Amino acid sequence: MNRTSKHIVIVGGGYVGMYTGLRLQRTLRRELRNGSVRITLIDPQSYMTYQPFLPEAAAGSISPRHVVAPLRRVLPKVRILNGKVAKVNHEQRELTFEPIVGEPREIGYDIVVMAAGSVSRTLPIPGLADAAIGFKSVGEAIALRNRVLALLDRAESADDEDVRRRALTFVVVGGGFAGIEALAELQDMTDDAISYYPSIKKSDLRWVLIEATDRILPEVGPEMGTWTAEQLRERGIELKMSTRLNSVVGGHVETSDGDAFEAATVVWTAGVKAAPIVNSGDFPLDERGRIKTTTQLTVSGVEGAFAAGDVAGVPDLTHPGEYCAPNAQHAVRQAKVLGDNVTAYLRGRPLRDYKHKYVGSVAGLGLHKGVANVYGVKLRGWPAWFMHRTYHLSRVPTTNRKVRVMADWTLSLFFRRETVSLGEIEHPRDQFRAAAAG
Repeated sequence: MNRTSKHIVIVGGGYVGMYTGLRLQRTLRRELRNGSVRITLIDPQSYMTYQPFLPEAAAGSISPRHVVAPLRRVLPKVRILNGKVAKVNHEQRELTFEPIVGEPREIGYDIVVMAAGSVSRTLPIPGLADAAIGFKSVGEAIALRNRVLALLDRAESADDEDVRRRALTFVVVGGGFAGIEALAELQDMTDDAISYYPSIKKSDLRWVLIEATDRILPEVGPEMGTWTAEQLRERGIELKMSTRLNSVVGGHVETSDGDAFEAATVVWTAGVKAAPIVNSGDFPLDERGRIKTTTQLTVSGVEGAFAAGDVAGVPDLTHPGEYCAPNAQHAVRQAKVLGDNVTAYLRGRPLRDYKHKYVGSVAGLGLHKGVANVYGVKLRGWPAWFMHRTYHLSRVPTTNRKVRVMADWTLSLFFRRETVSLGEIEHPRDQFRAAAAG
């Protein structure tokens, strides 16, 4: 390891990773200029995804490229390495980096920031891995959009009622933010799209939400969650509450309430868990499998290691005995404190605690529809939808992305959203391969 400068390695390029890098670029400007500090960020992707806008990207309200921020452009003073971290040996201050192409190599560091985020939390449900799709990445969001629209094409072109019924049945598992917003936005999109399909009526579409508990959107409170459920039912969406998905082999859905039906689309949004890298290091873990973290965002009992976001169990000082929720609101604010604390650690200064009172939540339910509970103020319908867009626009990183998102929204005031499937982009060589074989 090069001992001529302090090396900071950030593992993960999501909310915490990117915003920590941004903060360090500012607070360590002098050290970065004179070479006494180097910063490296490692992530499989070269961009950070602003996940709250994935539902609108899936519904065609925002261009997919506008919900991601290119890390190299945002972090010009940080070296970006694309690949994954296979192992962290903090005792030796080194990690094993596996590039996308090439042999693994060891990278030494002085300070490590664990910000690898989370992955979908799945259950051992027969057929789930083969039949379902998640909703955490821009790739999944766009693949889901293409799939839904392609299934409308399939149904319009088919005479077999079983084929049509299967194609027009869409299932979402999980009643949290990701599930409800994805369900509402896609259902809103298909209602708009079927005006171009003469043989498909709104009554032919079947949208089903499967939720294991007896409530949805717990983040907005019981009252607004109940209102949201009523609104979704009025839109013709089936809500299977206190119900579990038992099997989905080959798209044959079986639920704990005894129902069984065919569905060509199953979306899994039933929770997240810390990224697998937590099991490949020598850091202490809490009972939920997250890195055990102090209120100062340092790894408990470890020098020179910090963690925040979904990968970390950060104590919530506003609710003693509880942990900060795994959401963007906490991640962005934790990154600011984490960046300041890394700077303070390097300069031998005291570290400060992370303390943030949860201000509330907003959710979009389709075009001009939403629900919000912010500082105790409860909104629904158009005002909540407007608040949802305003809040998230203020949080999208970089002015470049803010302007592009606003341009998308402005154009949607005058033109209907595009409802064409580009599913072939997922298999771009199929036609050429067939031509070459012929």
